[in-house]
Amino acid sequence: MEARERKAHWRRWGPYLSGRQWGTVREDYSQDGTPWDYFPHDHARSRVYRWGEDGILGISDNHQRLCFALALWNGRDPILKERYFGLSGLEGNHGEDVKEYYFYLDGTPTHSYMKGLYKYPQAEYPYARLVEENRRRSRQDPEFELLDTGVFGAGRYFDVAVEYAKAAPEDILIRITAMNRGPAAAPLHLLPTLWFRNTWSWDPGARRPRVGRDRNAAVTTVVAEHPDMDRVYRLACAGSGDLLFTENESNVRRLFGRENPSPHVKDAFHECVILGNRDAVNPAGEGTKAAAHYPLVLEPEASAVIRLRLSGDGVAAPARAGGPDPFAGFDGVFETRRREADEFYATVIPDRLSDDGRAVLRQALAGMLWSKQWYYLDVRRWLEGDPTQPLPPPERKHGRNHEWTHLYNEDVISMPDTWEYPWYAAWDLGFQAIALALVDPDLAKDQLVLFLREWYMHPNGQLPAYEWAFGNVNPPVHAWAAWRVYKIEKRARGAGDSRFLERVFQKLLLNFTWWVNRKDPEGKNVFQGGFLGLDNIGVFDRSAPLPTGGHIEQSDGTAWMGMFSLNMLAIALELARENPAYEDMASKFFEHFMYIAQAMSRMGVDGIDLWDDADGFFYDVLHTADGVRPLKVRSLVGLVPLFSVEVIEPEDLDRLPQFARRLRWFLDNRNDLCALVTRQVTQGGKKRRLLSLVSGDRLQRVLRYMLDEAEFLSPHGIRALSRYHREHPYVLSVNGEEHRVDYEPAESTTGLFGGNANWRGPIWFPMNVLLIESLQRFDHFFRGEFTVECPTGSGRAMTLGEVARELSRRLTRIFLRGADGRRPVHGAGDTFQTDPHWRDLILFYEYFNGDNGAGVGASHQTGWTGLVAKLLQQSGE
Repeated sequence: MEARERKAHWRRWGPYLSGRQWGTVREDYSQDGTPWDYFPHDHARSRVYRWGEDGILGISDNHQRLCFALALWNGRDPILKERYFGLSGLEGNHGEDVKEYYFYLDGTPTHSYMKGLYKYPQAEYPYARLVEENRRRSRQDPEFELLDTGVFGAGRYFDVAVEYAKAAPEDILIRITAMNRGPAAAPLHLLPTLWFRNTWSWDPGARRPRVGRDRNAAVTTVVAEHPDMDRVYRLACAGSGDLLFTENESNVRRLFGRENPSPHVKDAFHECVILGNRDAVNPAGEGTKAAAHYPLVLEPEASAVIRLRLSGDGVAAPARAGGPDPFAGFDGVFETRRREADEFYATVIPDRLSDDGRAVLRQALAGMLWSKQWYYLDVRRWLEGDPTQPLPPPERKHGRNHEWTHLYNEDVISMPDTWEYPWYAAWDLGFQAIALALVDPDLAKDQLVLFLREWYMHPNGQLPAYEWAFGNVNPPVHAWAAWRVYKIEKRARGAGDSRFLERVFQKLLLNFTWWVNRKDPEGKNVFQGGFLGLDNIGVFDRSAPLPTGGHIEQSDGTAWMGMFSLNMLAIALELARENPAYEDMASKFFEHFMYIAQAMSRMGVDGIDLWDDADGFFYDVLHTADGVRPLKVRSLVGLVPLFSVEVIEPEDLDRLPQFARRLRWFLDNRNDLCALVTRQVTQGGKKRRLLSLVSGDRLQRVLRYMLDEAEFLSPHGIRALSRYHREHPYVLSVNGEEHRVDYEPAESTTGLFGGNANWRGPIWFPMNVLLIESLQRFDHFFRGEFTVECPTGSGRAMTLGEVARELSRRLTRIFLRGADGRRPVHGAGDTFQTDPHWRDLILFYEYFNGDNGAGVGASHQTGWTGLVAKLLQQSGE
């Protein structure tokens, strides 16, 4: 409540460090735009970042000036473990891939309590072997994982848990617990590290912050002062015998063979602890980076606990000599915050869930809260370079993102994944907001508003897609997300935030206009969105020039705009409750939907028809100088039209007479537009109306495919591509070259969009959730009187509401332990399934095997996969 009412800044400190800063577009100043090569992992320990910091289970303030994270060494590794290792997009046989095991176990919206776990092998970390083996493997082979190397054999690893509990907004208690899971004693060096992001190397005359030893403190203490921070921070370190200091400056001697301006550089702790070079650290006990060094030897199943306290002056500064113990009552604060976290989640998690279901839901939400990252990028400055640094290559002025010079981001943002996708994506954020709204509606609203601000949205109305190409096009789900967050908060708090709804509506008008003006080149209400976030789902790369020439009329692009229109209609109807002026906007979006519906439904007069009446399915249509042809791939592209569905209740028409009159005129005078996409039922003399791109017979026919287990319906949800294409691949020959789409249930075997994601068969949570919501709206209109076979051919009739619940159950089963004691998400391996120290730890993958539900892609994609929390809360198990 204090945070909501802005009485105390409880969110100032949080898990805002990235999981990976190296290899990102922000750090790339190369001539040809190759970030993986320009800033590889090997440089990360020695080279200063320009635009952010990374670390292991770390925290920072909300401007990432001061950072804290954990570093480790097991006595064998060639590198001090200061950050997670993984393969670059060029090294992995399926693109970039983190090769570590870390888990987000708990967290609260204000980060008053957080807990994470890192599993650290006792054997030498197999950096080279992971790179070499994955490079050797083809796209047809599975990825080679850290568990596959055998370094966790016989339990020879450490479980290292990091917990944070805030005694006050600026008073953070830190507890690090290391447990030896192996059969023999093993060494472990823990180095909790406090450092300043380098803010002084980029501008002439910039003032440098300082960390140093507080020689007057009763316990070992690091003091940190920054010219732009309003208080001095102190890190008290219980039981530490050694403090190490250096500068957060690049080791140019190691990187480029030149002399270092300062003898104390970023990788000094690596040099000191691993190589024994004590001269690498500053004997004066000061710098811009500090670590407390705890060398331990842990017996089998023994543990050690490290206690630290990071606090600002005037809050709970560590005691001076002779003063009170800063660690008095330390464990009590943790117990209080953990109890408060339990009490909070008791209001979020339904009692009807099993213990396993509650644990999965809580970990999903913890991952959502841990995956907030401070994201900093000034595109103009990035293109032009810094005055104290060499000028970037001139090619950059016409390269990546050069048309986005207005974009200036410096905010805490919900990330898809802080290692594999440590940058925002516009449509990912929409789905992330839904899950976040379960625990923090204010944050969810702020995130959606943020992307509509003038320093994010392009002046032409486009939303930035993602940092690799801000000008790419993501599906327009922002209006849907805003409408859903509004309703989630209204249900939870008893009142909707109409001011929020009005703010987003006004800016989304600009975005809608951009779509109409830029993505409907022929003015026929048929939209070309490019890849639309679905990567390799099509026969061709839909964002690139086609080998056939011409263009593709996109079934999903057009249907997304139908959904966008109905979302804006719903918002306008809601706002018109208080302001009748919005009736005009409701009429406008109703009319626009009708024109889109006409384009989707029958365009044969122009030689184009997205609906194939013979097949009973929607397809993309290839439009070339030689004519038009449907691309008959049964994929999610043909299911997206189901998302465009809205019910107008009779009370809406009763209280909005202007809108009702225009609606009646349209229905009476434009039957050519209305016949296929509107329905009405009369109950008690009142008419309810259904607006949908897929109604009546077409709905039955599309669902026949969708609910067929030989096609889309998997034991774990709806596949992105029909299984029909396993035996019947779609093949198109162009100029002697064969282009084909095969059913691929797991990793991609193509290199489209880097090959790190696959839409040719796996299960993707966001699309499944939209299908579930659409079925619920259809069922709401039909009052349970519309039934279909589910599964197709089973003879079992279900209402659409029952189908929605069945899909929800199939999706949540991916994570829940089944009757055999196994979780589908963890696949065929035994460690995650049977080992008592692994079996309750959940990874929320980017997508899932279309046949067996095993997790695929980014392993910490709690972004949209965090929607499992919404499904569990809403429909149970």
